[in-house]
Amino acid sequence: MAKRRKNGLYTEISEELSALMRTGWADTERHDLTPDEQAPYAARRRAALSARFPGERLVIPSGNLKTRSNDDTYPFRPYSGYVHMTGDRTRDGALVLEPRPGGGHDAYCYQLPRDSRDTDEFWIGYHAELWTGRRRSLAESARVLGLACRDVRTAAEDLAASTVPTRIVRGIDPALQAAVTTDEERDAELEEALGDLRLVKDAWEIGEMRKAVDSTVRGFTDAVAELSRAVATSERWIEGTFFRRARLEGNSVGYGSICAAGEHATIMHWTDNDGPVRPGDLLLLDAGVETHTLYTADVTRTLPISGTFTPVQRRVYEAVYEAQEAGMAAVKPGAAYRDFHEAAQRHLAARLVDWGFIEGPAERAYALGLQRRFTMAGTGHMLGLDVHDCAEARNEDYVDGVLEPGMVLTVEPGLYFQPDDLTVPEEWRGIGVRIEDDLLVTEDGHENLSAALPRSADEVEAWMARTAG
Repeated sequence: MAKRRKNGLYTEISEELSALMRTGWADTERHDLTPDEQAPYAARRRAALSARFPGERLVIPSGNLKTRSNDDTYPFRPYSGYVHMTGDRTRDGALVLEPRPGGGHDAYCYQLPRDSRDTDEFWIGYHAELWTGRRRSLAESARVLGLACRDVRTAAEDLAASTVPTRIVRGIDPALQAAVTTDEERDAELEEALGDLRLVKDAWEIGEMRKAVDSTVRGFTDAVAELSRAVATSERWIEGTFFRRARLEGNSVGYGSICAAGEHATIMHWTDNDGPVRPGDLLLLDAGVETHTLYTADVTRTLPISGTFTPVQRRVYEAVYEAQEAGMAAVKPGAAYRDFHEAAQRHLAARLVDWGFIEGPAERAYALGLQRRFTMAGTGHMLGLDVHDCAEARNEDYVDGVLEPGMVLTVEPGLYFQPDDLTVPEEWRGIGVRIEDDLLVTEDGHENLSAALPRSADEVEAWMARTAG
């Protein structure tokens, strides 16, 4: 029985109402569905995962709704490893790879089926279909995903009844996790493998990344075009403007947008976005559209709100731009992943020594990490289904690995002079600059997927002169 509100207006359901609600509904089963275009790619990903764990059952849940407050839930976003292996984006699901006696695995997907019209469940309760929208039937899901689908309401019992050696991704679905006996270290190896298999994007994924970046470029253009409205209101106008584009062309934003004006630009993850937008200050906009298939872009531009950089702002901006150029030049197949980070950071260390903000020589300053007072973060990260994609991949395959064609990563150096930093001249305090682009590693170098957005100081000023409202 579905949970009812304590203070609901209706406390009883008459037999007559129940009977009325159960009758007179058309058969809406869809027989015209075809496999999703991602299905064959997901099948190959599952085959690669299967090869890593012979003889073991693998359980990868999608996740459940999370309460925001009282009976209100957050918009559902499934676990990225589940999405990558299935192409499915529904809640309360789970992919199971069941080992075959002769080797390999049989794959099937637990799904929440449609609510039956033979009971009151389809129209009573917070998450009933009549309230929240039609779900796919199990047969429909099987056709779309190219996977056998089972009723998830039996999943915990099914999993508990088997003694096959099992691994599960922990922390996603408490009920399924409680149903199996596993080892935490071995489960972590499964999560590592799921991260490893996302490092190199297939052709379909690269197409989704292009869509995400192209929509993001349009979102940045929207924000610049409405800059005068932000001056009249606050950073929230920028946030809302970009969010509109993200919802119009994709699922949502891929992460909380950073719309940081003035000294807020020195805060790496400023997401309150409630400050004033003042001419003469800089606006640091870090945002990305997430596609309907949940691949996200991650782009940053730092803009002079008045349309023109001040001399000090330009000096900082050009140092970051030159560092980004150095970092991007190091992105190519066969290069160490760390190369682009080191190239950008070495450049910024040298500039900070030149300005007298840290003690040189530059090589010594870099070796000691002194530039990090002002650069704060690393110079980039992998990008894909998560904004910080493949976060659980093995170090030797990621930060200590080598770049390969098909990898997508950000290059995003920055300089941040805190408003209370007495080690720099007063006119530098409160200036934060970051420039970030999304790069695809190719066979002979890289492609800047976000190259449509201006990057150099002169290009940014010219763009704003054409676009800013």
